[in-house]
Amino acid sequence: MGDIIYTVTATFQIFVFLITGYYLVLGFFGVYRKKDIKDYTPNNKFAMIVSAHDEEIVIGNLIESMQKQDYPKELYDIYVIADNCTDKTAEIAKGYNVTVCERNVDDKRGKGYALEWMFEKLFKMDKSYDSIAIFDADNLVHSDFLKEINSKMNQGYKVVQGYIDSKNPNDSWIATSYSIAFWSQNRLFQLSRNNIGLSNQIGGTGFSIATETLKELGWGATCLTEDLEFTCKIVLSGQKVGLAYDAKIYDEKPLKLKQSWIQRRRWMQGFTDVASRYCLKLMKKAVKERKWYIFDAALYVLQPFVTLLIGVAAVLTIIQAYAPSGDHIFIVSDLFSNVGFQIFALVQFIITPVILILDKKISKGFFAMMVLFSSNIIIMPLIIKGQSGMFMIGANFAFYATFLLATLIILGKKSVIFFIRFLLYSIYTVTWIPITIQGILRKNNKEWNPTKHVRNVEVYDVN
Repeated sequence: MGDIIYTVTATFQIFVFLITGYYLVLGFFGVYRKKDIKDYTPNNKFAMIVSAHDEEIVIGNLIESMQKQDYPKELYDIYVIADNCTDKTAEIAKGYNVTVCERNVDDKRGKGYALEWMFEKLFKMDKSYDSIAIFDADNLVHSDFLKEINSKMNQGYKVVQGYIDSKNPNDSWIATSYSIAFWSQNRLFQLSRNNIGLSNQIGGTGFSIATETLKELGWGATCLTEDLEFTCKIVLSGQKVGLAYDAKIYDEKPLKLKQSWIQRRRWMQGFTDVASRYCLKLMKKAVKERKWYIFDAALYVLQPFVTLLIGVAAVLTIIQAYAPSGDHIFIVSDLFSNVGFQIFALVQFIITPVILILDKKISKGFFAMMVLFSSNIIIMPLIIKGQSGMFMIGANFAFYATFLLATLIILGKKSVIFFIRFLLYSIYTVTWIPITIQGILRKNNKEWNPTKHVRNVEVYDVN
């Protein structure tokens, strides 16, 4: 029995090790900023579209930020879709002298349907646009957004994703966790792909599509993750999604675990749906044309299943620890000596703070404290080696208490709070496993559950 458990565990561990190893190597290419040649010649006329459902609290600030673009005013127009609204969203938006299109279709709710409806209206207008930029109602848009997107499109890209930042990173531990996750993904997933010539991923908001490309491929993306579906269509058409790293939009993050759970479950439902319809197509095209960027896109849509396998591998590892002894086959940790594994864990822990300081999300002092804290991965095992359980608990408690006190004295209360939330980020990460399981099981449930937005933040509060 022990041999069987070891063999099964080894299989999962090897697969998970290869996948995580691939993303770790890919992430290293995001540590640096590849020099981007900027051409700010305003060659594109934009339609900036917002899909809004009962967003009276946030819609005004978004429109104000969109109207302050450092881009010729005659080269962009703003459209707000008041989608099945029961509040004052449409009324407020009209007060800003933008075009408001009210949509009331009970049986086709959701952002994907609303955008498809709006695209058809735009295509029939006498006024024409070179590109269509998409935003969520809770966003704030940096004044350089269109200028940077236009610059990237001047390089030949038909679809360009901007940098999705956070407008409320300090509101709660969940909001902080979301922010850390997005900051990390911007650099380790998006920028790394941009640096080595892979396709980026559309992030649901803060992106622009050339009108000709949209007409050619058709939107048709009305699932729960319409952004991922359209990314697959772009890659299958032989194109790549570009990244405008300096085109920033600020997105409101959920405040509570329940809100976060529902939103991320919806993402995983959509991911599973898209994976079932596009993964094999991408794999076949990647093999046929021998293009790695297409294969990378196929791996990306498998995210729910990779997350699930990581969870299974973790559970099997725990079972293995308590299983009857048998012939030891192989486990991934055998690749490392104790010191080697500790160094590997140290790199895994410290890589996120490295990303945060590169994008100036934390101070140099806080980064130094994080590096000092991470040393316990190597130092603490030496201190507690051969000691009793009570000594181990006491030593760890003393270390954490001393570190928190030192952080409070040197860096202040805000840094202590952020540090605690940084540690809680691991809990946020673990919750992806049950959320993913639910998402896979609910793949065919297309009910849209929008996140309620409550933060009335203005653009100067985040710039």
